[in-house]
Amino acid sequence: MSEPKTLIVSYLPRGGRSHTRALLETFRSAAGVAAEELDLLVDRPPVFLPDSLDAYVARNYLGQALTPAQAKAMAGMDRLTAQLKRAEIVVLATPMHNFSLPAPVKAWFDSVILKGETWDMGPDGFKGLMPGRKALVLMASGGRYEGPMAGWDHAMSLAKQLFGFMGFSDVRGAWASGVNNPALGSPESIVGAAQDEVRKAVRDWYGR
Repeated sequence: MSEPKTLIVSYLPRGGRSHTRALLETFRSAAGVAAEELDLLVDRPPVFLPDSLDAYVARNYLGQALTPAQAKAMAGMDRLTAQLKRAEIVVLATPMHNFSLPAPVKAWFDSVILKGETWDMGPDGFKGLMPGRKALVLMASGGRYEGPMAGWDHAMSLAKQLFGFMGFSDVRGAWASGVNNPALGSPESIVGAAQDEVRKAVRDWYGR
């Protein structure tokens, strides 16, 4: 039986000091798979500009053929979307920045959430076009956002929502939250609990 095709999307600007990186290394060690990698620090996703937005609407909403210039404007997003569609399991490793997803991570989502490719609309409303796939969001944050603070989280909640919007059937998170709050325990214990969630996903998805 072949291994599920796995894509790792990472944005880890703190390098070796990153708690999120520790979660990702736990995944790599536990899963032991040859995953395709997308490092958003190196391969920076495009954002919609007037030319690419016009091309996207023309092709994906109006069904028009693209001109060579329009195809060039969409090439970056189309490449990232094709990469995502090849994957059966996606692991996203990102910190929380200012209560939300870092800009490059949001730009990646914007690049791959394309009508007719990863989602569409039908008589019953929105429909994700990527059923059966799985996603694991790895994240660390200085604060913990639950209870009265839950509404401040626009990172883990948004990432899960966007994968769900595309139709992913199993979306999980391993969140080392509160690493800067001594009252919640040591950073090592907080990261350790999140690493246990990573290992559980690996057991469920890869049988290891």
